[in-house]
Amino acid sequence: MQLNRSRRSRSRRSALAAAALVLLAGAFTAGCGDPGDLRSAGATPTAVGPTRLWPDLPPASSPLGDYGTADTEEVKGVRVPGGDLHKVDPVAIVKAQTAAHPDDYSGPSALYKETADALKGCGKKGRECPVLKAYYRDFTGDGKDDMVIGIRMPEEQLAIRVYAMEKGHLTQIMGTSDAVLGVELAGRDLVLRAASDIPGYEYRTAWSWDRHQRAMLPTRDEFLRSSDAPRPKGARSPAPEVTEIPAEETPPVPAPGPSSGEHPDTGA
Repeated sequence: MQLNRSRRSRSRRSALAAAALVLLAGAFTAGCGDPGDLRSAGATPTAVGPTRLWPDLPPASSPLGDYGTADTEEVKGVRVPGGDLHKVDPVAIVKAQTAAHPDDYSGPSALYKETADALKGCGKKGRECPVLKAYYRDFTGDGKDDMVIGIRMPEEQLAIRVYAMEKGHLTQIMGTSDAVLGVELAGRDLVLRAASDIPGYEYRTAWSWDRHQRAMLPTRDEFLRSSDAPRPKGARSPAPEVTEIPAEETPPVPAPGPSSGEHPDTGA
């Protein structure tokens, strides 16, 4: 066995020596044609830093509107068995909030009268329910699924609400409504695509969990060309937009199909 090891060792050393000679020969050959000196890549453009306009203008002391404020509310009167939102009827949550605010018909968490009346038909044969199928995703990062609910509103509006268990209480952690083109789940973000006043363009807003506000806030807002946004009659459709998502994020899941790991509520 010792002899065999020696032969294998000498064989490896010979192979390494031969490989080293080949590399040296290649290096000498390359050196004859290229001295290896540094070469100029051309003139480098001068770096221009940000320029502050109107530096003497005093900063505003308060915001003009309430866009992006935390919209949270504890939902009372709804049982959550074992803290599992998969076991809760989304219609029961919407009805509980409607009962708590019977005269509230404005704002991101409100229902118009037509929608409130339509809620009475949920679960009845032949009646359409404005509450869409629920979807689930862990937005808060606590290891438990939160619930996303869509509610049809008049004038092609869609209300989007997200619910989580906060300190043992069922809590709405997001509420908004818009002329929605589509809703997507991307990692722990909820992405809303909404129609804009300019034909062929859309707003795209990513809502993310903010641990300081204990709510989901609109952390990214974009204005983009869109392949399926409303356009003037006879106008050519633009090429489809391709949205790149960083590798560390989960690929977006187009609505209405649930993503892997999601469990649609069978009672909705």
